[in-house]
Amino acid sequence: MNNVPKIKIGIVAVSRDCFPESLSVNRRKALVDAYVKKYGPEDIYECPVCIVESEIHMVQALEDVKKAGCDALVVYLGNFGPEISETLLAKHFDGPVMFVAAAEETQDGSLVQGRGDAYCGMLNASYNLKLRNVKAYIPEYPVGDAEECADMIHEFVPIARTIVGLSQLKIISFGPRPLNFLACNAPIKQLYNLGVEIEENSELDLFEAFNKHEGDPRIPDVVKDMEAELGEGNLKPTILPKLAQYELTLLDWIEAHKGYRKYVAIAGKCWPAFQTQFGFVPCYVNSRLTGRGIPVSCEVDIYGALSEYIGTCVSDDIVTLLDINNTVPKDMYESAIKGKYNYTQHDTFMGFHCGNTCSKKLTSCSMKYQLIMARSLPEEVTQGTLEGDIVPGDITFYRLQSTADSKLRAYIAHGEVLPVETRSFGGVGVFAIPEMGRFYRHVLIEGNYPHHGAVAFGHYGKALYEVFKYIGVEPEEIGYNHPAGVRYPTENPFA
Repeated sequence: MNNVPKIKIGIVAVSRDCFPESLSVNRRKALVDAYVKKYGPEDIYECPVCIVESEIHMVQALEDVKKAGCDALVVYLGNFGPEISETLLAKHFDGPVMFVAAAEETQDGSLVQGRGDAYCGMLNASYNLKLRNVKAYIPEYPVGDAEECADMIHEFVPIARTIVGLSQLKIISFGPRPLNFLACNAPIKQLYNLGVEIEENSELDLFEAFNKHEGDPRIPDVVKDMEAELGEGNLKPTILPKLAQYELTLLDWIEAHKGYRKYVAIAGKCWPAFQTQFGFVPCYVNSRLTGRGIPVSCEVDIYGALSEYIGTCVSDDIVTLLDINNTVPKDMYESAIKGKYNYTQHDTFMGFHCGNTCSKKLTSCSMKYQLIMARSLPEEVTQGTLEGDIVPGDITFYRLQSTADSKLRAYIAHGEVLPVETRSFGGVGVFAIPEMGRFYRHVLIEGNYPHHGAVAFGHYGKALYEVFKYIGVEPEEIGYNHPAGVRYPTENPFA
């Protein structure tokens, strides 16, 4: 992915002055050795300064990790740890921070002079973090030996990558949102609270920039690249020059407008006037940019673009944005799902969008026209969708949303795309999520979520949950699909 941060994590060991400093130092070295052996040296840095009950040591360690170019920090309690200086380090570090602690190694002699009591120290560290209003990621069970802590730090990498990415993200929108489409409307106040910048533009600005790219000498090369990607699916070759012109327009706009920000996502207008004025639909171009790590949401869905970017950072892979669209017909369920997969019909649904899913996430693809728009417009101005069934496999359906009163809310659900022929149009797949029917009613409907959901290809709920907590979503505002027997607060106990 070209539009996400590359993370370097600094490991700083801390020591209480009434414990041997060597205990923390040696455990730090063992931790780093375990990490490098298992995951490589590229994203980790061992700070040589061990903070021993000293604010001066804290400043020295802070300066060292900054000089080393660290984007994220792990405070490692090799023993009980100095609760003041270690939490000051987290407070003054500009980036995501994690706390982990060392477990005791052996019963043979080390439980006297070699006992570190970091299990105890983590409690005081967490208390002091709260006193100072300092955010920090603490794993579900934050105490372990060198190999276990190495695994915890590796799980922190995508979380840190996302937090850093959001702090340097600009969302560029082209709107306003389509008429009679309040579903994607949400206050932008929370974007600023998250440290995300937004640039809102008129689609007339975009149209002007598009027209200025007419005859751009780069267009033939982009067309060739599109032809290579589409292969036999290139069913609308005459529209490719316009799509290439539009792609260059967006890419040039990003370079000219991202300003001091490093990363960009786009919330684009795609109907109703887009087709008649531009002469095509932007779906395929949206898919190509998303495939490069620059998410482009449909229908000026700003929080959809934000959600896509979060998923791109967490998974370090292509994502998509789909409508939670329609039920699976009973005859399709009976013939293709029942008895083959452990899902009820209410666990299944079809995720769809007109053609914005990257070709790499489709079993096969074809360039076609937008069937829904062509019901009321000439077919020739609705060309540009990328159609095909979405690749089967594990997925995470999720979204971060601001409520009407500017409160952050999110949902996460693990599921899969089933290898079932959709017999439909657009970029579409048959999705299955355990207990989807109840999740649909008591999280999606009850939580007033719009119909768009972001899709990451794999199970990333654990990291997404920690990201949402870190950026300020209250745990009770993170919905998930409750297993059977676990009642939602709004669920009728007599139903």
